Amino acid sequence: MLFRNLLGHILCAAALVASVPALAQVKPGIEVLRDRGFEGLQGKRVGLLTNPSGVDRQLRSTVDILAENVNLVALYAPEHGVRGDIWAGGKVESGKDEATGLPVHSLYGATRQATPEMLEGIDIMVYDIQDVGTRSYTFISCLGLTMRSCAAAGIPVMVLDRPNPLGGLKIEGPVVRQGFFSYVSQYRIPYVYGLTVGELARLINEEGLNCGQKGDQKPLKCNLTVIPMEGWERSMTYDKTGLPWVMPSPNIPYPRSAMCYPSAGLVGEFNNYLNIGIGYTIPFDAFAAEWIDAGELKARLDSYHVPGVAWRAVHYTPFYGSSAKKLIHGVQYYFTDYEAAPITLVQFYVMQAVYELYKKNPFELSEGRVSMFNKVCGTDFVSTSFSKRFRVSDISSYWNGDVADFRALSQKYYLY
Repeated sequence: MLFRNLLGHILCAAALVASVPALAQVKPGIEVLRDRGFEGLQGKRVGLLTNPSGVDRQLRSTVDILAENVNLVALYAPEHGVRGDIWAGGKVESGKDEATGLPVHSLYGATRQATPEMLEGIDIMVYDIQDVGTRSYTFISCLGLTMRSCAAAGIPVMVLDRPNPLGGLKIEGPVVRQGFFSYVSQYRIPYVYGLTVGELARLINEEGLNCGQKGDQKPLKCNLTVIPMEGWERSMTYDKTGLPWVMPSPNIPYPRSAMCYPSAGLVGEFNNYLNIGIGYTIPFDAFAAEWIDAGELKARLDSYHVPGVAWRAVHYTPFYGSSAKKLIHGVQYYFTDYEAAPITLVQFYVMQAVYELYKKNPFELSEGRVSMFNKVCGTDFVSTSFSKRFRVSDISSYWNGDVADFRALSQKYYLY
C-alpha cells in the first residue's frame, strides 16, 4: 500500500511537471556578446551606459563582465544612476564608481546629453539597460541623445539587446506632435511602440528621429551595432523569457509593473486624485482613494466590458506618498486576454468611471500637472477632448490613429 501511494505521488508529480510549459531560455545581448568573444570591443577603450538591470542570467553585472574582459574605461549614468541608488527624478552626480574605480559621467544631472569632454578617451559606447516598452520612460531618451553625441564625435555605439517586457506586438497611443517633444516624449513614436531597445535604436537612427529633445535639431546618424538576443519571439512578454527580472528603476519591481506602467502612468502624473499603487506593493497596478466605494467602482467598470480586462475591489494603506498611512479603496485590474486588452486605455476607463460616480476632474484638481500630462501623452488633444465629457469614446479613434502606419514603418527594423 505504501509503495502504491508513493508511486501514485511520483506519477502525479511527473504529470504535473509535464503539464507545465517550459519557459524559453532567451539569451540577452550581453551573453551573445560574450559568446562571440566580445567581438567589436577587443583592443578598444570602452564606455558603458548601464544601470542595475544590465546583467546576465546569473545576475552578473555587465559592468563586471566588461571590466574583466575588455578595456572598460568609463561609465555613464542614466536616471537613478549606474547602481540604481537615486530615487525617481533625483539628480545624478558625476564622480567615481566605488566598486570599480571607474569615472562615472552623469547623463541625468547638469546635462542629459553627453558632452564632448565626457566622451574623450573612449573608442566605442556600449548600452545595456532593460527597457520597459513605453515612450515616456527616460532610458530610451538617454540612449538617443547619447547616440547623437557619439555621432557628432565619430564614436560607434553598440546596443546589447534585451526583451521588450510588453512583447513585440503591442502598439498603442499617438505619436508625439510638434510642440510636445521632451525628455519623456523624445521621438515621434507611439506611447507603446512594440520594439526591443535594439530595434528602436535602429529605427531612430535610420528614420532621422534622433533629433534631440525638442525635435527641431538636424538628425545625426551614428555608427550603430545591435547585438541581438537569441531565442526571443515577438509574442513573448517578459514572464515567458526565463530571464530573471532586475528592476530597471525603483517603481518597476516586477515584470508585471512594466506591463502595468502604460496602463496607469498617465494618471500618476496628476496629484490630489488617485493613488496608482505607488507607495504600496503594487505600483501602477491599482487605482484608489479615500473617497471611493470600491464595490461601486468595480461595478461601473464591469459595466463597460473592456476587452481582456477584469477588475477586483481592493483596500490598502500606502506606506509613503500623499496617501501614506490612510486606508484607501478602489480597484486592481488584471489582463485576462492581454492580446485583446487596450492596455493604455485602462486608465481612461477608470477616469471615466470616477467622473461618472464622483464628478472628480483631475485636470482641475491637478492644474499644475496638466502640462506634464500633455508631455507624456505627446499631445494636448487628449486633455482638451477627454476633459469635456470624460468619455473614452471621444478619444479612442485619435488615440490609436497612428498605430497602423507606425507598425508598417517599424517592421523594417525588426530583428526577430
